[in-house]
Amino acid sequence: MKAFGIDRFGIAPALGDQAVPEPGKGEVRLRIATCGLNFADLLMVEGKYQERPDPPLTLGMEPAGWIDKLGPGVDGPPPGTRVAVYANCGGLAEYGCFPAIRCIPLPEAMSFEDAAAFQITYGTSHVALDHKARLQPGETLLVLGAAGGVGLTAVEIGKRMGARVIACARGAEKLAAAQAAGSDHLIDSEADNLRDAVRALGGADVVYDPIGGDQFEAAFRATKPDGRILVIGFASGKVPPIPANHLLVKNISVLGLYWGGYLKFRPEVLTGSLSTLFGWYEEGGLRPHVSHIFPLEKADEALATLRERKSTGKVVVRVADAE
Repeated sequence: MKAFGIDRFGIAPALGDQAVPEPGKGEVRLRIATCGLNFADLLMVEGKYQERPDPPLTLGMEPAGWIDKLGPGVDGPPPGTRVAVYANCGGLAEYGCFPAIRCIPLPEAMSFEDAAAFQITYGTSHVALDHKARLQPGETLLVLGAAGGVGLTAVEIGKRMGARVIACARGAEKLAAAQAAGSDHLIDSEADNLRDAVRALGGADVVYDPIGGDQFEAAFRATKPDGRILVIGFASGKVPPIPANHLLVKNISVLGLYWGGYLKFRPEVLTGSLSTLFGWYEEGGLRPHVSHIFPLEKADEALATLRERKSTGKVVVRVADAE
């Protein structure tokens, strides 16, 4: 089979040939149709992601496809079932073996492209805004990186939860995507003073930050007393210092969220959230935004599109055509 990965950290990933794997105890083998890309895939290449499997490894955290074979001790889902999987790696290949308990059957109306763009982005934003920040109707939500994979879902879910949403993104094209997702106010991170612009709108009750760096500092200064700041990631490449004395004076809470980490200590948080999200999808309330689809043979171009910030929403790799 074909698979896209690395032999060691710090080298460019490449497409190569591997033997088709056999599922182990508690696993299923998936014939992969699509795989969503995430910023974490770029960190994985460099060996900088918080969960770091040893190379050689196949990249791809978010595959979707058909159950092909059950491993020992697995009763289902039965072969042929369409599922999505949250995987640490292994999705950018024609076949992959994953824990059966992580397989989520797809709604009949959900395409594989939507499935590959769904779990991590919508899951992260829903758990962050609902479980962690307890976002309330009428509150003001500031979303940084609002045209990115998780940013667009934060805008969409924030509006569904009844918030007034301020979207911050770079340039007119990305701001247009954030506006289409439902944002009420737009801030251009290149042209506008973020702190002043948010303050002019009354400040933020909740900040959703997958960027870090200078934008975190500006958003921090524009957060209302008793506000909550969600630390989602550091796409800027800079982890911001947090002035604890200012937290005290303004009664601000800073909340970290690593979505996949809940699998280890409270998996019911993720399963409950995904159940809600799939229900919203079936009602027509959520529509994943996929700006680029590449074939597996161009997975390197797909990663470059993500790295160079040329995408809005998600980048998806199509491994096999739907049947």
